[in-house]
Amino acid sequence: MIETLLRALRLLTMVAWVGGLAFFAFVVAPVAFTRLSSPHEAGIVVGGTLRILHSIGLIGGIAFCVATALLWLRAEVPARAGFAAELALTFLMLAITAYSQFHILPAMEQDRIAAGGDIDAAATTNPAREDFEEWHVWSERLEGFVFFCGLGVVLFLARESQWPETGKIKRI
Repeated sequence: MIETLLRALRLLTMVAWVGGLAFFAFVVAPVAFTRLSSPHEAGIVVGGTLRILHSIGLIGGIAFCVATALLWLRAEVPARAGFAAELALTFLMLAITAYSQFHILPAMEQDRIAAGGDIDAAATTNPAREDFEEWHVWSERLEGFVFFCGLGVVLFLARESQWPETGKIKRI
């Protein structure tokens, strides 16, 4: 029973995180930048949404790691490699998400304010705008990397039922 709950929790947290990243990249950001009246307004929506998505990822990622560690402790040794790979990818996702949430987004906000509040209204040679643009490129790359790591975790989750060793639960 506990194993089923742990597996359901893991699936829910990873699907929410990776699905949220996909929805953000393929729906929220494009719609915001094509439907809102200015890039500034779209940036406000996208930045706020990304902060919430990061919180979902950080909380869900920690829950995923705790549940996976508990399953790892109960699994036979051969199955532990798969759980360890899931944990490694998730730790990487957590580290990058935390870096983005607590370093990149605040740096971009500082640059936006330093550029006068509307980054698109600032001259392209404005140092704050140039710095903002560099951080923006890093933000996009790192979010994409987190997304693909998450897809890797989802693939591992899909294969778990084919790990014969996971059916052999040690009693502790």
